[in-house]
Amino acid sequence: MKSYFNILLITFFSLASQLSFAGSDADARIAQARSAGPDSISANATIIDGGKVLVEGTNGWTCMPDTFPGDNAPMCNDGVWMEMLGAFASKGEFKADRIGISYMLMGEPKGSGVSNSDPYHADHQHAHDYVQSGPHLMIVVPKEALAGITDDPKEGGPFVMWKDTPFAHIMVPIAPSVD
Repeated sequence: MKSYFNILLITFFSLASQLSFAGSDADARIAQARSAGPDSISANATIIDGGKVLVEGTNGWTCMPDTFPGDNAPMCNDGVWMEMLGAFASKGEFKADRIGISYMLMGEPKGSGVSNSDPYHADHQHAHDYVQSGPHLMIVVPKEALAGITDDPKEGGPFVMWKDTPFAHIMVPIAPSVD
């Protein structure tokens, strides 16, 4: 009987330990997601990780610990950006009819940048127009509002990313780029 009890006790503590670890991992992912935006937004945002809701928010914003799976580039998005990301993920149609805002206050870790012209580039790091950004805002607007904004990230200041696609948006650097 004692050995059965010991097995139960060991099993219980093993499961409790695993649940505690899973919780701390989720807590780390939540903190990473929230780091993308200002506290005034991220503190009450929905947190999604890999399609799973970790925290149900109350302010209409959604923060994620990764932009693309495993890239460790957290972002916080308003509803328009979430619509655009849904269309992007399904290779569907998207047409901005109002302004949408996304925060990436942590920037992109080394190696997690993208092609500036092709959102579906097969190997972003080897694209001729690879760009990796430091902390920035991204603003999606109706296409006509992009007129006059460069698509060259080397000119300094804001630039248009993915210009000739439905996912065109303005990149607004707010701190130095990552080298």
